[in-house]
Amino acid sequence: MPVGVARLFEQPNDVRPHAFILAVPDLDRSVRYFIDVLGFQPEWRDEDNWQSVVRGEVRMMLGRCPDAPSPRDIGDHSYFAYLLVDDVDALHTQFLGKGALILRAPEDKPWGRREMAVATPDGHRMMFGKMI
Repeated sequence: MPVGVARLFEQPNDVRPHAFILAVPDLDRSVRYFIDVLGFQPEWRDEDNWQSVVRGEVRMMLGRCPDAPSPRDIGDHSYFAYLLVDDVDALHTQFLGKGALILRAPEDKPWGRREMAVATPDGHRMMFGKMI
């Protein structure tokens, strides 16, 4: 077992990251954004209802929910993930080149992280951070 994985299971019933689940009104549009803009790869699809995409150890399970409330309507509750990366500035450059919805460019925070905020076309928001 890889060292990083072994540390996840030091205690009985420890949990490990698997997937974030997002309700999206237009499944194909959201899948294209995650793949074409954010660099995820398709993993599996369940007809027109679900698509799983993966980048590194992060999975997004996108579910078609055309009648669900818009994440834009729930304010700060639309933040669903905080993802650590090795180089937030390089990721920012990559995302800019692909037309990502950057809400906040990378900036150093007093809590010892360099962070940027990114949105999806549906209004879900996630933070990418790097330890300083």
